[in-house]
Amino acid sequence: MGHIEDRLTHLGLELPPEIRLPPGVVLPFAFVNVRGDRAIVSGHGPQLADGSLAPPFGQVEREVSLEQAIHSARLTALSMLGSLQRELGTLDRITGWQRVFGMVNSVPGFDQQPAVINGFSDLILDAFGPEVGRHARSAVGVASLPFGIPVEVEAEVSIGSASS
Repeated sequence: MGHIEDRLTHLGLELPPEIRLPPGVVLPFAFVNVRGDRAIVSGHGPQLADGSLAPPFGQVEREVSLEQAIHSARLTALSMLGSLQRELGTLDRITGWQRVFGMVNSVPGFDQQPAVINGFSDLILDAFGPEVGRHARSAVGVASLPFGIPVEVEAEVSIGSASS
């Protein structure tokens, strides 16, 4: 196990397995696309420890509270880290978080998207520290997200070789 995985364990966090999609759903893309020294990460949502999508579902400030949405963003970070670990072999290959794009399924007029996506950013900073974990970020509200999830995040990270 790598240094970052050890830190996650110390924080009491566990990475979920590959997502269990609803029956009949096929996703024709890679969750992590490695190109040279970069990994572009497709949009991820919150997962439970068994790999299924994590409730609650719906729009923030209608079916989902602000606190629940922040927790969903944290679960989304763990989901993304699980995909990165499976693709890279170890999270220690990540040399820098470049950018994060967070989408929040929210009612019209809701303006706390940055607070929601802080759940994601805070977990990344806790796991990787302020130097490697530092990232540029956007947080926007959207009218809906796939499967009714309240949060979706995509990202780009810099990576080193498997032997670094």
